[in-house]
Amino acid sequence: MDIRVLKELRGYYRTLSDVTRLRILEQLARRELTVTEIARGLRMSQPLVSWHLHRLKQAGLIRMHRNGREVRCSLDWTRIQNYERQFQTLLATST
Repeated sequence: MDIRVLKELRGYYRTLSDVTRLRILEQLARRELTVTEIARGLRMSQPLVSWHLHRLKQAGLIRMHRNGREVRCSLDWTRIQNYERQFQTLLATST
């Protein structure tokens, strides 16, 4: 498998290695939320949630868009499925 793909997979799984980010993804799997709603749901400060959201966005797992003063977040299901397919391909080609 191409080294670039392997590095992308490493980044994907490294991003998922944090419990807070997994909890954010769990919330976003249900519906689109604002940063404030995520912070409230996790009982965390908004700056800390924003830091984790930035990491998730860098990995391509979420989309963020501004609606006035609100920043709304949603999962990028296509990208997540692509990472999972790449991982399955890696395992399938190893046997």
